[in-house]
Amino acid sequence: MTGAPADELARVVREHAGRLAASLVSLLGDFSAAEDLVQDAVEAALRRWPDEGIPDRPDAWLHTVARRRGLDVLRRESVYRAKLELLRDPAPAEPDGRLRLMFTCCHPALPRAAQIALTLRVVCGLTTGQIAAAFLAPETTVAQRITRAKKKIAEAGIPYRVPAAGELPARVREVLAVIYLLFNEGYLSSTAERAHSRDLVDDAEWLASLLTGLMPAEPEAAGLLALIRLHRARDAARFDDSGGLVLLRDQDRSRWDHDAIAAATALLTRTARRHRAPGPYQLQAAIAACHAEAARWDDTDWRQIVVLYDMLLRLAPSPVTRLHRAVAVRHADGPEAALGELKDLRAALDRYPLYHATHAELLRDLGRPGEAREADERALRLTANPAQQALLEERISWSGTAP
Repeated sequence: MTGAPADELARVVREHAGRLAASLVSLLGDFSAAEDLVQDAVEAALRRWPDEGIPDRPDAWLHTVARRRGLDVLRRESVYRAKLELLRDPAPAEPDGRLRLMFTCCHPALPRAAQIALTLRVVCGLTTGQIAAAFLAPETTVAQRITRAKKKIAEAGIPYRVPAAGELPARVREVLAVIYLLFNEGYLSSTAERAHSRDLVDDAEWLASLLTGLMPAEPEAAGLLALIRLHRARDAARFDDSGGLVLLRDQDRSRWDHDAIAAATALLTRTARRHRAPGPYQLQAAIAACHAEAARWDDTDWRQIVVLYDMLLRLAPSPVTRLHRAVAVRHADGPEAALGELKDLRAALDRYPLYHATHAELLRDLGRPGEAREADERALRLTANPAQQALLEERISWSGTAP
């Protein structure tokens, strides 16, 4: 195979680098040393595969490169002589090796930013430079996060294992939260340099898919994967030709990926049949499915969405979820009812641009354009996302010329 497309190359590297990392951590018992060997192999692949083509056995190729590099290092360091024989045998990774690696990277003792950086570096096989570019952060900052995280793992004796049954619910939540945050940042960026990042969304979907495959009995992993895929199915219609954000009600639904919507909905349905009590990610996916399955904006089942938000609030109460519920109430019961819902959220969400943008829409519905303009201006001051800024500027400009 020659001339492999960049996305295919990245997918293969992500998949097999994670397996290799799991194998080497298990063999060496040294997180940093294993991660360095993986990065050497990944960098070699990124240099050579575009010209040579992806080998028939990418895992074996990466393992051979890492093993040779490891042998070179170990020969120079007598303290690792006892481990030399382990690297001579190109044993495959254990089936659950990457799962253990994900739990190690997402240990709650590590700061959330470090969890994300370490997961992308070790499990996804991204270089420090790629991670820095993805989050628009200085490479030195990302490198420091990764170094501190690996040091913390070593000093605290964080085990390289899947947690015991009693620990698993809380620890799975941590892994899912990291993937969810990664997806959110990619789907609608919090920075000024871009509106969204397809690469980060790709990595979030890949990690969710990996977790679902490795833990098929975990319903929330399937719920998160369905949620990501339902949102991704609308990608082609989310932005206009100039990069401006297109709101859901204005999107051309013929451009949505309806096959992807059907597959994600089927995954969610199968999960719901096996587990009668849905978790927060399954409920969010169900809300996304309500939107995705509506042939027209006017066909949206807003009352069902309100019910789903009520269920979500009982499991995971948050001001942002209450705000989203208020949006659904607006369409189910009118703007006056929704405005009442927003009043109690002002203190908690005063620095959240979507709160003020939503407030502006409700005020506009109620014939209060001056107050709506002020709310939009407040939202504009709070957001750094260029697509959101453009949309708000258009609204403000329109309200200034309206009679």
